[in-house]
Amino acid sequence: MKEIIEIQREFFNSNATKSFDFRISQLKKFKTLLKENEEAIHSAIYKDFKRSSKENYIAEIGLIYHEINNCCKNLKKWGKRQKVKTNLLNMPSKSYIIPEPLGVTLIIGAWNYPYILIFGPMVAAISAGNTAVLTPSELSLNTSSIIAKLINENFEPRFLKVIEGGIEETTELLNQKFDKIFFTGSPAVGKIVYQAAAKNLTPVTLELGGKSPAIFTEDCNLKIGIKRLIWAKFLNAGQTCIAPDYVLVHESQKEKFLKLAITELKKSQYSIENDNYVQIINRKNTQRIVDLMDSSKIYYGGNFNIETRYIEPTLMTNINFDDKVMQEEIFGPILPIISYTNLDQMIANIKSFPKPLALYLFTNNNFIKNKILNEISFGGGAVNDAVMHFTNSNMPFGGVGNSGTGSYHGKYGFNEFSHFKSILAKPTFFEPPLKYSPYSKTKLNFIKKIFE
Repeated sequence: MKEIIEIQREFFNSNATKSFDFRISQLKKFKTLLKENEEAIHSAIYKDFKRSSKENYIAEIGLIYHEINNCCKNLKKWGKRQKVKTNLLNMPSKSYIIPEPLGVTLIIGAWNYPYILIFGPMVAAISAGNTAVLTPSELSLNTSSIIAKLINENFEPRFLKVIEGGIEETTELLNQKFDKIFFTGSPAVGKIVYQAAAKNLTPVTLELGGKSPAIFTEDCNLKIGIKRLIWAKFLNAGQTCIAPDYVLVHESQKEKFLKLAITELKKSQYSIENDNYVQIINRKNTQRIVDLMDSSKIYYGGNFNIETRYIEPTLMTNINFDDKVMQEEIFGPILPIISYTNLDQMIANIKSFPKPLALYLFTNNNFIKNKILNEISFGGGAVNDAVMHFTNSNMPFGGVGNSGTGSYHGKYGFNEFSHFKSILAKPTFFEPPLKYSPYSKTKLNFIKKIFE
């Protein structure tokens, strides 16, 4: 590992990665490799937890293509020198900002969306002019293998290198000196990564999670809202960091909500055979999710099979904030439903949890919309939709507080892997005497006018 990092640092210091043409050529090469290996990519994730090729393209591969295209189109604009105004105290001179790559980066992926969550940051790192060491999650074994094969057989290790493994290998990597670490995963592991990075003062991006609420007000379009909610919740069997974790529905809409939710679930016919559902990643996580279910509060669904790692889409009602299912991020196909009557109390309940990665509000009331968006802190989200904000590369994606730090996608990913170097360039034909001694009262008064 140390040798790989050393040869990457040597390659980076040669300035080869700083060329825009080099960056674009590597991105285009990677896109071609994805195209040529799509079948193997789809096959690998089906082996891991039976996600279909159709859903895999929609949820991951298509988004990677979009990210590559966006970067190739815009990175010369993002990376050019940016002129800024010069303040009066520094006249005459010019001021500008130069984006520069950070250097050798480490990208630690996650198992639930193993392609987009490692290749998305990788595309951003390449666009900004860095080298990268990638470590996929060992829980999605087959996708980890295809990721390693794609990168290690087609790119020089001095530029890109995949290191497979588990806790031992990742721990050893974290002991090395990187110029940037990008981690996607749980808050618990995020803290470990942050602590390891602090030893070398390495900047870190953490994409974590949390209990992301979905709020339905009494005046919302319930039918279309539920349609969008159900899709977003049960995509990837709920194993999505920005999935709606629980629902807060106005008491006046609760019964209608439940009826329409069951109708939508039946209509969706979630099953692996229908190409719209997946297994839970492993038995351990299957058991963990099952343990969150209180059989007395299951309103719909609830069937499961630990051996086949299957959990039926499940609705739970009569939930309290102190129930077990509300004590951790569910990360599975269980949807707790809580009714509310008082808006302020509902907001206070949400704020009693750590800041979530996402929040979804279904309403047609502008007052409520503005109140909730202004009063509740969260990473990002949507009004009258769910999850889809992730697909817009014109917006930063990231968390806040316990749900993460930093953001990426599009230009924001380029920024995340860049340092913005500020330059003041002065001519030598003239030098104002203001800053030099002796400090006369006249000089001081003039300087005061500039500052005040």
